[in-house]
Amino acid sequence: MKHLAMVVAVLSLTFSSQSQAEGWFDSLKSMLGFGEEVQEEAAPNVSGMVSMLIENLGVNAGQAQGGLGSIFNYVKGNLSDEKYGQLTSALPGVGELIKYAPDVSQLKESGGLGGLLDKAAESSESLKALNDVKKQFEALGLKPEMIMQYVEQAKQYLDTEQGKEAKEVLMQGVGNLLG
Repeated sequence: MKHLAMVVAVLSLTFSSQSQAEGWFDSLKSMLGFGEEVQEEAAPNVSGMVSMLIENLGVNAGQAQGGLGSIFNYVKGNLSDEKYGQLTSALPGVGELIKYAPDVSQLKESGGLGGLLDKAAESSESLKALNDVKKQFEALGLKPEMIMQYVEQAKQYLDTEQGKEAKEVLMQGVGNLLG
């Protein structure tokens, strides 16, 4: 009797319509853990952003980390603690990235435009912060013109549904850097 029931079950599966068989087979695969996996878009993170810079701008890892660290340090100085907290929550690793920004606090330029910027920076915190980012990029062996390329790459990297909040806060923080 058991054999008859098993034969009937096998025959009913064999002769059932293709769509039912596929549905049954898909259900079986899902139960066994072999179903199609839906890949979710990965949440934005600083290592992904660094990799993108290395690939798209041809910089090395130290330059990518240091340049982004400089920009995010600038952003941190332009945001409230609450907004900066939103950024670090939406883009984990920002705090660590800032540590890669070169210390240029003792660097002074004697002449030319750099010397003028140093003089002007003495009377304006905003100009000092801009001048520091410029010096940090130069200390990394990068041209100051690349600052905007870094910002654009960061915006592009964050141009996803998960990166939307981080992108909005980043853009608020880079305001004067863009101007």
